[in-house]
Amino acid sequence: MTQKSTNVHWHEGRVSRGEREGRNGHRGAILWFTGLSGSGKSTLANAVDHRLHELGLSSYVLDGDNVRHGLNGDLGFSPEDRTENIRRIGEVAKLFTDAGTFALTAFISPYREDRDRIRATADRPDDFVEIFVSCPLDVCEQRDPKGLYVKARAGEIPEFTGISAPYEEPVTAELVVDTAASSLDECVDVVLNHLVERGYVDKTVVAL
Repeated sequence: MTQKSTNVHWHEGRVSRGEREGRNGHRGAILWFTGLSGSGKSTLANAVDHRLHELGLSSYVLDGDNVRHGLNGDLGFSPEDRTENIRRIGEVAKLFTDAGTFALTAFISPYREDRDRIRATADRPDDFVEIFVSCPLDVCEQRDPKGLYVKARAGEIPEFTGISAPYEEPVTAELVVDTAASSLDECVDVVLNHLVERGYVDKTVVAL
């Protein structure tokens, strides 16, 4: 990205990230759910968010469709716009993390380079938790909750991931969750277990 803003300076807040995390009772992190349309990203992210909320933890879901209604409403689905879409979301997610909150992002984010860029620009090495929501293409098409695959197969949606545009599977994901083989509750447990095992959340808080 070319920096166009001039004469701007970063202002440090009086409340540190550590103080915010102490108040929240857990570490902040980006939980980046990636996968094909229909794989269950939004469903899983929202289920994890609900479980975290029930436990009294601070979290928020940034959903692909929701963000395109506002912040990224000016972007299409060309490779360049997809990259900018993910860049903006990464910056927003970092703000949530700095606030000591879990930012759960549910985006196809098809390009490995874009996801790796978010990981590389995170404030801490373990701020970025990549969660590959794995699901076979044929199962995603059977689900097709928005009817998008039917339109893509008919040529009505150009550059549709998995059909006429590529999806690059993660190679260094912290978690792989198979939504075709496991129930939603089982998938949520996998994510929560990871947060406990890696020290994001104290094990006394989460009773799985």
